[in-house]
Amino acid sequence: MYINGIGNAGYPMTGCRAGKTAERATIQKGFAGQLDRAAGVPKTYQVYIPEEDTLYSGGNGTGLSFYLKYAEHSTEEDPTVIAKGVDENGDEFEQTIHINKINPKCATIVEMRALEAHLGVDKRGGLSSLPMETGTMGLHDRTNFMDMFQKQISDMRLLSQKRAEAYYRYSMQAYWDFMRRKI
Repeated sequence: MYINGIGNAGYPMTGCRAGKTAERATIQKGFAGQLDRAAGVPKTYQVYIPEEDTLYSGGNGTGLSFYLKYAEHSTEEDPTVIAKGVDENGDEFEQTIHINKINPKCATIVEMRALEAHLGVDKRGGLSSLPMETGTMGLHDRTNFMDMFQKQISDMRLLSQKRAEAYYRYSMQAYWDFMRRKI
């Protein structure tokens, strides 16, 4: 499924692909992957122990697990983060992420974790400033996080969860501010 629309200046939306992790995993792992899922074979999770210079270490329910560190060549003008870990299929990966190129309206979970860490968004004692739906995203899945925030805020309002609603508004504002500074 593709998300199309008109974004802010410098943030085109055309081509932002909403992910289908399970479908892609089935194709990549073939019949064996289907059998494992049908038999309820548990996923294996890799845990990375944070070191002193680790910006983030964690993962989600898909099996995606990774850690983030600033790259050696990172500068104030071009903050750059290295992500290393295993994807939802157990395959190792390494990515270089240029913070200033991240578009929260069409980003991966790894990019948003890098942005969250770089901006120092207050997690208020929790594990994340990002909406709960990110727990189903795979390594290459892209989505509009700003829409996810709007939905999360709406859900919290509907449930009369005023503190949670206010927290997600605060978090969303941090990413809006980041986008505005880039324009």
